[in-house]
Amino acid sequence: MTVTNQQSAERTARALYATDRASQGLGMTLVEVDVGMARVTMTVRADMTNGHGICHGGFIFALADSAFAFACNSHGEPTVAAGVMVDFVAPARLNDVLTAVALEQWLGGRTGLYDMVVTAADGRVIAHLRGRSHRLKTPTTDSGR
Repeated sequence: MTVTNQQSAERTARALYATDRASQGLGMTLVEVDVGMARVTMTVRADMTNGHGICHGGFIFALADSAFAFACNSHGEPTVAAGVMVDFVAPARLNDVLTAVALEQWLGGRTGLYDMVVTAADGRVIAHLRGRSHRLKTPTTDSGR
């Protein structure tokens, strides 16, 4: 049986998610993955809100970062974030179901460029992010990510 690129990406994402305690602990769900793309959801809980009663930006970033991780690892080689810029454009509120979509824009050598958008279920854009990935030379479980 021939394994397609998408099947390989899905297998890689499932294996990565199985050991991703952070994404699991925040209640994230891996909804979709393909080569260079991932969609992840998370519901804003009370313990994710800040003193203004809105979702703390760190949790929004974490959601986008997880989608980024699944997308850039979809090629089957261990890859980590090298840097991410974030623009928060609207608040997320308690019980909002957020979706982060990460899309590969460019891949060359051991680096890549990805765009992430976080939206609420009602279509509001919550945040835009751009991330740079770095493919590791050798697989390691203690790379810090």
